[in-house]
Amino acid sequence: MPGRTRIAGREVQIGGLSRPELMRRLDSHSILLNVHAETLLQDVVFDERDSHPVMVTERTVAELGLSHGATLPQIFEAAQRQGLLLCPMDAGPYLRMVWTDQTASRDSVMSSGRAPEGGLTVAAEAFRADHEYPKGFYLRVVDGHSWLRGYRCDDQHLWSPADRFIFQLPPPSV
Repeated sequence: MPGRTRIAGREVQIGGLSRPELMRRLDSHSILLNVHAETLLQDVVFDERDSHPVMVTERTVAELGLSHGATLPQIFEAAQRQGLLLCPMDAGPYLRMVWTDQTASRDSVMSSGRAPEGGLTVAAEAFRADHEYPKGFYLRVVDGHSWLRGYRCDDQHLWSPADRFIFQLPPPSV
């Protein structure tokens, strides 16, 4: 999409807030949640832990060399071959709070069985193996409102070449 803001080598602090503090912070940033995000935010991974920096970058499925689309396992494997890492499971809310200049979606459809136009999926391990449980988070701006949304899919779901993911960059070598 021309003119959209792209994440490239951005440092984000992950963690450091208790679950109630995190929920208050999301609310104070006027970040909207869907029911899947609310479910994920109840996971123990959001119990307070020390804050730590993570460097993130964005890639489309096609940029990972998957020009015909791919499943999540294939996407994660291709990213790993390029030296990219999965984000921490709890990265979604922290990314949503700091990425305030995301380009708004032209499409306001909220659920369609595919990654939404303008959405940015956080590449992270699934919270649970159960495909009925939300798999992870994606970020989206619709009608001027920032959303942190959870999503569900199975390992057979085909993501399109244009779908966008946030990955963790490996720490610099010393």
